[in-house]
Amino acid sequence: MRYRQLGSSDLEVSEIALGAWLTYSGGVELDQTRACTEAAFEAGINFFDTANVYGRGAAEAAWGEILSKRPRDSYILATKVWGQMSDDPDDRGLSAAQIAKQIDASLARLQTDHVDLYQAHRFDPDVAIEETIEALQQVVAAGKARYLGFSEWTPEQIEAALEIAGPDLFVSSQPQYSMLWQAPEAEVFPLSAANGISQIVWSPLAQGLLTGKYRPGEAPPPDSRAASDSMSGFIGRLMTDANLEAVDRLRPLADEAGLTLVQLALAWVLRRPEVAAAIVGASRPEQVHANAAASAIDLSPDLLAAIDEALGDAPVKDAALAPNARAGVKRR
Repeated sequence: MRYRQLGSSDLEVSEIALGAWLTYSGGVELDQTRACTEAAFEAGINFFDTANVYGRGAAEAAWGEILSKRPRDSYILATKVWGQMSDDPDDRGLSAAQIAKQIDASLARLQTDHVDLYQAHRFDPDVAIEETIEALQQVVAAGKARYLGFSEWTPEQIEAALEIAGPDLFVSSQPQYSMLWQAPEAEVFPLSAANGISQIVWSPLAQGLLTGKYRPGEAPPPDSRAASDSMSGFIGRLMTDANLEAVDRLRPLADEAGLTLVQLALAWVLRRPEVAAAIVGASRPEQVHANAAASAIDLSPDLLAAIDEALGDAPVKDAALAPNARAGVKRR
């Protein structure tokens, strides 16, 4: 396992991070969660990423039970704030009151007195950005988080925050990024890099398309994410014939390189120096080890060129297609 510095912080994070979105939030039993977490440590993974909204606290509680048995300095823990945490539609967002409430609730579930990275899960266009920044800074000042980050913010939103608080405010950005979703490369990557902000990318396997489990013209496997009504909205945007055909063209490239499709996809993401870590989920320990193996892989220029040719016009490169692209910035 290789490690990279997270932005301007002093954190050295594993290139592969273990995430808890669709697994430890309720889809995977505690014993499986424990086995995957132990496998992560065995593989050299030291970076664990979750959010308060995953299972409305269930993912944080699971890791609180498991990670609290280990020395606090043996892992780097990240969580997020923004999503709706109860049936009350107002129990969400990035207001000062909500941030103060949610950081304490997260720490209680995680059974720790601080997180290493506290991230704004999305941008909140209904709250003045000055209020959000001051509330996040207070979390750090109180010792409840060491560093701050954001997820899926637009360049306009990032620039507004930097204009107010300067480049030392954030150390990380967490965008969706994969072979099939390349939109952050155009603006978010260079803007972040210029301000000491690393990328921690989510869905580097494109919601599972880059595992190779889906084939053009075939129905998704019945136990797959694409076959789940609750997940169809997330993966549906990517389940196009063009994407499935592109993945099929990648298969022989992975075979020739002696790699799995998963390892090829993760190594491709990690080719970018702006990326500090790729977040992967796992429901079985062997998946953790297989994902971790991608950290040691460097793709040759010839292979990278062949990947570009295989992908063709399939990848999304237009940031305007992101769900948050049209959200504005509220000021005081």
